[in-house]
Amino acid sequence: MNTTRRKIMQGAAAAVLLASAFVQPALAAVEVAGVKFQDMANVGGHDLKLSGAGVRTKLVFKVYALGFYMQEPQTTVQGALNIAGPRRIQLVSLRDLSSDDFGQAFMTGLNANTTADERTKFLPQTKAFGEMFGSIDGLKKGDVLLVDWLPGVGTVCTLNGKKVGDTLPDVGFFNAIMRIWIGDKPADSSLKPKLLGGQPK
Repeated sequence: MNTTRRKIMQGAAAAVLLASAFVQPALAAVEVAGVKFQDMANVGGHDLKLSGAGVRTKLVFKVYALGFYMQEPQTTVQGALNIAGPRRIQLVSLRDLSSDDFGQAFMTGLNANTTADERTKFLPQTKAFGEMFGSIDGLKKGDVLLVDWLPGVGTVCTLNGKKVGDTLPDVGFFNAIMRIWIGDKPADSSLKPKLLGGQPK
């Protein structure tokens, strides 16, 4: 092999290695608190990758396991909020939760991570989301709640495979839901880094 060709091949190999250094790999299927999150999920016909997963705790109690799925795993808040394509929030209850308790926790997290203008803008969708909580008896241990963002459709919620509530059209509202856990005042500060590409424990 002549010197010129060798240098070209070495340069190409270096470029491949450099590019791969900036690709955030998807997490393998992981188990947190006995809940297994698959490494991939099909949402709206798109294969999404597990970006992070962990457990929401309150005092010493494990409340639910939570995972984020996106087309590419994200390690920053802005990356998670701005990435194109479908996204999924998967919540698996680890204890029985009344609809009032779960709804109140949602509202507290939403209000803590949105501005007054955003709360006014999202009021109709927040009301519709609240009505969704009111339409169910609550969450039982093992229940699976999926909150999916589908471009061109909106936010769709399913509980144990059954659609609940209305479809909500604004991507900003879906981002507001995500910020409950990855905003400036997350519901659980130890969970936030795990949802942004951190290794769950």
